Amino acid sequence: MGFPEGRRRPVVAVATLLTLAVVVGIGYRVLAPAEVSTPARGAPPAAGTPAIGVVGRLPVAPLVVAGRLRVYAAERQLYADQPADGRNRVTPFWSYRRWPASLDGVLATGTTVLSRWSDGKLVALDALTGRVAWRADGPTPVDAPPARRTGAATVWDPRGISVTPAPAGRTVLVVSGSGGPRGYDLADGRPLWRVDGDRDCRTDLGTTAAGQVFSVDSCDGRTAVEFRDGVTGTVATRWRPPDAPARFTVTPVGCLTPRSQCRGLRTDDGSGGRGWQVGPGAPMAAPALDAADTTLVGELAVGDDGGVLKGWEARSGKERWQRGDLGPVRVLATEAGRLYVLTERRELITLDPVTGAQRSRFPMTPGRDGIGWKPGRAYAAGGYVAVERLRERADPDDDDQAYFLMAEPVVLAAT
Repeated sequence: MGFPEGRRRPVVAVATLLTLAVVVGIGYRVLAPAEVSTPARGAPPAAGTPAIGVVGRLPVAPLVVAGRLRVYAAERQLYADQPADGRNRVTPFWSYRRWPASLDGVLATGTTVLSRWSDGKLVALDALTGRVAWRADGPTPVDAPPARRTGAATVWDPRGISVTPAPAGRTVLVVSGSGGPRGYDLADGRPLWRVDGDRDCRTDLGTTAAGQVFSVDSCDGRTAVEFRDGVTGTVATRWRPPDAPARFTVTPVGCLTPRSQCRGLRTDDGSGGRGWQVGPGAPMAAPALDAADTTLVGELAVGDDGGVLKGWEARSGKERWQRGDLGPVRVLATEAGRLYVLTERRELITLDPVTGAQRSRFPMTPGRDGIGWKPGRAYAAGGYVAVERLRERADPDDDDQAYFLMAEPVVLAAT
């Protein structure tokens, strides 16, 4: 039994429209812009005192926040697990996801985790709960490098986002991208200032520990470094090294993260580098920072001198300490009161940057993984150190399979 021929066509048309509506509805739910926030269901663990040594190995790069949990980045997701010294990655403690935007960079300060997305959106989360603290519109990111599977470039070396201290205990977030840098109050996302201009002749470098935002400006044909007030965005100092040629390059030195709260910079006009310490006024010459492989830790420059690790007063060049017993080392990371170096035998050594005294030393080798690897990106926060392990012959052009040592290439340690 069926419909008469005359009624069959309307019925088929209605069925087709209903099917199309269902497909469109499903497609919209899948493809429409969306935000999914899954906050924590319980309280985070208390900050503990982990045992010194390797904690474990992880497939992705962590940010350790407040010594209590770890935050990770995926292509379209930010999530955390706990505790901070957990041996392996476990079920997310909280998660935040956006679609179709991709995660461009992450920055953690205090218990705030700031995420920047490919559409320019800024989203601040409370790291202890995963709840959204505020949202704001920012400049669209530019020149974002492709992220490898560990996500280290996203969380350990975020481009275009940095923080700087402000009066009354405030913190200013500085975001760079298309159209120029902007300043925000990190506490609530309130816009403070913005600079419009031509990105083709200006490069934003980051922030200083003295509450400034600095950038390289060459719009008039001559390179100069501009220092802006972090709260107002107004230019306080425009500086060029004495006797500098028309063009030179500038590299931040001694930063809390690669671009936040930097204490120095290095200029290079092609004939050699020159080191400078930065503060409230114009940069001060710091000859001990001239060498490209020298690190600024507080007021001291640290670097290799003929196979001997030394610490010098940055401005006077006076030697404060030396360690000739370590052999060839690589400075992995620094933080307040700690200098982390890695030996050829893949031992992680923590030194006091003021005296050179050893605070801890142990093999950076989980289980029986061995020492047949070379370090990639590294990170330190709150006494924790993490480093990517690369194959000994890894090349930047290699795919991830040939680049990383294994499926869990990131080693996390407590010092």
